[in-house]
Amino acid sequence: MKTLLLLVSILFITIPFCAQAQITQPEASEVWEPQPRVVSHDKNNVPSDAIVLFDGTNLDQWQSASSEEPAKWKVENGSMTVVKGTGDIATKEKFGSVQLHLEWRTPEVIEGEGQGRGNSGVFFQKRYEVQVLDNYQNKTYSNGQAGSVYKQYIPLVNACKAPGEWQTYDIIFEEPIFNDDGIKVRSGYLTVIHNGVLIQNHVEILGTTEYIGFPKNIAHEDDSIQLQDHGNPVSYRNIWVRKI
Repeated sequence: MKTLLLLVSILFITIPFCAQAQITQPEASEVWEPQPRVVSHDKNNVPSDAIVLFDGTNLDQWQSASSEEPAKWKVENGSMTVVKGTGDIATKEKFGSVQLHLEWRTPEVIEGEGQGRGNSGVFFQKRYEVQVLDNYQNKTYSNGQAGSVYKQYIPLVNACKAPGEWQTYDIIFEEPIFNDDGIKVRSGYLTVIHNGVLIQNHVEILGTTEYIGFPKNIAHEDDSIQLQDHGNPVSYRNIWVRKI
């Protein structure tokens, strides 16, 4: 029996080796089809297959997150700015998994501290927040600072620029999947690059990003991308998204 097992083991080791040894041309392992489709870029470096959500001119792609009335944030000089008390705004279109690019700026004039300084947020499917906050020499709870998956993941580093400077987020959002019984069968994930620096590396979304309490996993369908009115005049520009 031991002899038989030894022979079988030798056979399984030898066959792949022999098969590989017979390949003498590099072309044998080259794949020519299919070819990746071409994505070009416009003068603003926006990919040709992206959906432009804000180009600096109007809020046609946005509406009030609570009432679906027209968004009431201020559009000026190529950016849109939170108008305190007008509420969160959300995309009219609903999205699943996406790649999102946006630029944001906290007020140059510093007012408040901690969570009261340059606070806003980017919500995917109206439920999962990546925090926007002025954390340049401004300490707050770590799982609520800029770039955090709010109350779930502390960013790997603090990559914030000074107040008044434009900053970038490039975010990959992979949506959670629920079955017909409303049970989550696959978690969602977030990857966040802040000003060119990786700060969230494919982290598992634990559920909704709650201000009070713990994450919830209630079944839902695709939903809007939402920007938060937290009472601070945070500005946004150059927002585009690619469906995954």
